[in-house]
Amino acid sequence: MTRASGTQDGPVVLSKDGLPAWLDPVVRVVETVEPLQLSRFLPPKSGAGRQSAVLILFGEGEHGPELLLMERASSLRSHAGQPSFPGGALDAEDGDPKADGPLRAALREAEEETGLDPGGVQLFGALPKLYIPVSGFVVTPVLGWWREPSPVDVVDPNETARVFTVPVADLTNPDNRATTVHPSGHRGPAFLVESALVWGFTAGIIDRLLHFSGWERPWDRDKQVPLDWRS
Repeated sequence: MTRASGTQDGPVVLSKDGLPAWLDPVVRVVETVEPLQLSRFLPPKSGAGRQSAVLILFGEGEHGPELLLMERASSLRSHAGQPSFPGGALDAEDGDPKADGPLRAALREAEEETGLDPGGVQLFGALPKLYIPVSGFVVTPVLGWWREPSPVDVVDPNETARVFTVPVADLTNPDNRATTVHPSGHRGPAFLVESALVWGFTAGIIDRLLHFSGWERPWDRDKQVPLDWRS
């Protein structure tokens, strides 16, 4: 078995060997979820869109299972100041987007943005490709287990404002859940955690993972927060 490697020599493969039992519901989601169960925005049949990937990295911290997130720099032209998963567009060095290219891209981008050691990450699944109309990205959400945690922090302040982890227990806490309404009228789930408002694509993926894994707790969907919310 070839595990994720910082050098990324040889194929990067998926493996479910040795995962903690609490990740079993997430593994089942990866194995069974359908694209339209995650989002109504799917890749154009024309093949248009820029291939990209994000890393949904589960670890185990002081307060139990947690997710790695980052906040984009406020100076960026796109998604400025918005919390997100580490990730970005595929580069030529990542290889075939129909093979392990998205896996390589997710690890490479996470290393570039947070400084994590890819050698300590075990990739165990990938969700169906989704589409972000506003940016034209076709995104592969890649799931990993932080088997050997490494220090993380801002690598380039021009790209990233901060790097942080969020306990899954905080994400499932009904008090931390709300609905955002975009100026376009689109409504979507949001999470108020770690002095941040997680919304948009990232919140949508987290919401669906919690729902289909059975971790979701009843929450007030009528509770609304503005996009410029600050704690």
